[in-house]
Amino acid sequence: MAQTPRIAIFGAGSIGCYLGGRLLAGGADVVMIGRDRLATLFQTHPLRVSDYQGVDSTLTLSPEHYTTDPAAVAGADLVLLTVKSAATEEAGQAMAPYLAPGTVIISLQNGISNAERLAPLLPEQAVLPGMVPFNVLQRSPGHFHHGTEGELMAAQHPAITPAMVDAFARAGLPLSLQPDMRAVLWSKLLLNLNNPINALSGLPLKAELSQRAYRLCLARAQRETLALLRAADIPTVKLAAVPMPLIPLVMSLPDWLFQRLAQAMLSIDPLARSSMWEDLQAGRRTEVDWINGEVVQLARRLGRPAPVNQCLVDLVRQAEAGTLKNLSGEDLLTNLNAASRKA
Repeated sequence: MAQTPRIAIFGAGSIGCYLGGRLLAGGADVVMIGRDRLATLFQTHPLRVSDYQGVDSTLTLSPEHYTTDPAAVAGADLVLLTVKSAATEEAGQAMAPYLAPGTVIISLQNGISNAERLAPLLPEQAVLPGMVPFNVLQRSPGHFHHGTEGELMAAQHPAITPAMVDAFARAGLPLSLQPDMRAVLWSKLLLNLNNPINALSGLPLKAELSQRAYRLCLARAQRETLALLRAADIPTVKLAAVPMPLIPLVMSLPDWLFQRLAQAMLSIDPLARSSMWEDLQAGRRTEVDWINGEVVQLARRLGRPAPVNQCLVDLVRQAEAGTLKNLSGEDLLTNLNAASRKA
């Protein structure tokens, strides 16, 4: 491998373009592979990446930087997979003919099982789970904004070289290598349980989390999930200001106390929203099956119910079909309480 690793980002939408832009601005050798819409956009617009802490970079992309051709992964030392979870197998099949043996693939997707689904399709590559904890919103054409806290994580593996890690450090996006990514992914999912709540609220994340009724909905989903994780003997790791088992308690606090004690959780760009909200606005199928649906699947494997998370899946499906508009926190909580009583 060259001293400067070649990095390909496969499925470069909001997350992929943000990561690609930051890595390019840091001097990395990067190619992004995405859809025609963005390839056409970047012919006339620059790529702009910014964050809530003041980072703001604008880059003019050449066809060598952004392409629709899967063959562009050829020669990559590291591939970051950022497609939607439903497209994991399709992405693996598209990349497979062009990847050299030993290429590192890091799945930076929502959900728990993407790397496991991808690995059989790429048996000669090092397929690893990873995590993007922060939110990225496309503010305007070609402008991708990182609006919440958190650092990138990936599974420890000998194939991840110091030069790869250094590329992220120079971009201002440290990559933390973790010995137990299963615990990390489930811990991230506990936070991502807010995605459907945010999408159903129609509000920016900060405005939604500032209302106790919505936070009580999130606490219900988190408590249900934590009980299942304990039953399955799956540990959690601390990804927020407090240990994960205590987050439902913090979420249940009155507004005045929450705003005083959870300032870090509210250190969010006022315009930031969940990717699930963006999907609903664009008329796309959401990733709810790989968020709350993962909890429902775990419950089924344990022979237990998960009525709160199942209700959130069902409500998002109604929103996808256009039969459900924005819900107040009180109305959403009423739905979740009714589902629990029926279970």
